[in-house]
Order: sequence, then C-alpha cells, then structure tokens
Amino acid sequence: MAKLYIVPTPIGNLEDITLRALRMLREADLVLAEDTRTSSVLLKHYDIHVPLESHHKFNEHEKVESVKERILAGKTVALISDAGTPGISDPGFLLVRTCVEAGIEVETLPGATAFVPALVNSGFPCDRFCFEGFLPVKKGRQTRLGQLATETRTMIFYESPFRLVKTLGQFVEAFGPDRPATVSREISKLHDTTHRGTLQELFTYFSQNAPKGEIVVIVSGSGS
Repeated sequence: MAKLYIVPTPIGNLEDITLRALRMLREADLVLAEDTRTSSVLLKHYDIHVPLESHHKFNEHEKVESVKERILAGKTVALISDAGTPGISDPGFLLVRTCVEAGIEVETLPGATAFVPALVNSGFPCDRFCFEGFLPVKKGRQTRLGQLATETRTMIFYESPFRLVKTLGQFVEAFGPDRPATVSREISKLHDTTHRGTLQELFTYFSQNAPKGEIVVIVSGSGS
C-alpha cells in the first residue's frame, strides 16, 4: 500500500543517515525536497535516482492536494528537508495533516535533528526540556520571552547567525545576564563548535566574533 514517508536527512556530515532512510529514498516513486539543488547533492552522493520535486513553505499549500491524490493513486512519496527531520522548523506538518485526514498511512523514520545533540552536549538537564525553535521575528517576540522568563525546563532555540547577537541581548534582558547557556553551531560539520558561558559572556563574545552557520542556543531553565 502506498504511503507517505517522512525521512530525516543529515544536518551536516553526510554519513549521518540511516540505512533504512537510504532504502526508503531508493524505493520511493517520488521524493519531495525543500530545495532540490541541496537534496540532489545528497541523492547523488548515495547514487539514488528518483524523481525529485520541490516542496517548501512557499508552495506547500498549493501542492499538498496533488501529492495526496498521487499517494491515493498508488504512489509512494518520501518527504525530506534540506537538513534534519521535516516538520521540525521545516515544511512537513501541513502535508502530514492532509494525508492523515485522508486516511493515508504516514511513517516517520527516526534520524538527525539539530537540537538533540546540542541539548545533550550543553550539560544542562535534558530529562525535561522546552523546544521553542525560531522565536517570532517581530510580533509576539517580547511577549513570548516574558512568558519564558520563569520557565524551569531547559530551553532550546534555533537562530540565524545574522540575528544571534540581537537575540542574546534580548535573552540577557529577559532571563538575566548570569543565566548559563550554550551556543552550538555547524553541528556535525567541519567547524562544529559549542561555546559555553553566561548569557552576558556569550553576548560579549559573539558581539566581537561574528558567528557563521546554523545555530542552536540552549538556555538553562530558571532556578536550575
């Protein structure tokens, strides 16, 4: 029976993909990719030759119905993002919901996602945590930070290198300058680094050292 497979892809090192994920990509009738140019590099690396179509936040509302119909017609579809697990700060939720509502079986494979290694590597409690992903850029941002000021669980944020310094400054104001935190960048890639310190120390460091690459910020919970 045809179904939708959600297939995590490496967040950096191309070796961080499971054997099952490779098999599903080879067996799929169609692979939906956030950016076909990025994903074609991965598929070419593993000698996978399957039709590839774009499926990103700008066209997903237009495409979900046609994808649903193709699966109902017997096609097996695999959804991947540029890196990590689709649906986690990447397109995927809308397609999954549409398929579930249509009675289509959805199977999500376990695999890479950036926040797990960053969380464990932080050294902060990870038995309970709060994943915030990307905060609102404008509307609602300060309100959300105010709500998180008393959050006792370890908090996880994704951030752009272009906004990191501003965000750390806002964290200093919302959570206090002495709150412990880590900034992990380029996880599993050549320049994989984690900086540790208080929010004030991290703000000062990155104000003087412009960050690059994908970034995960881990902030200790209140009272930890």
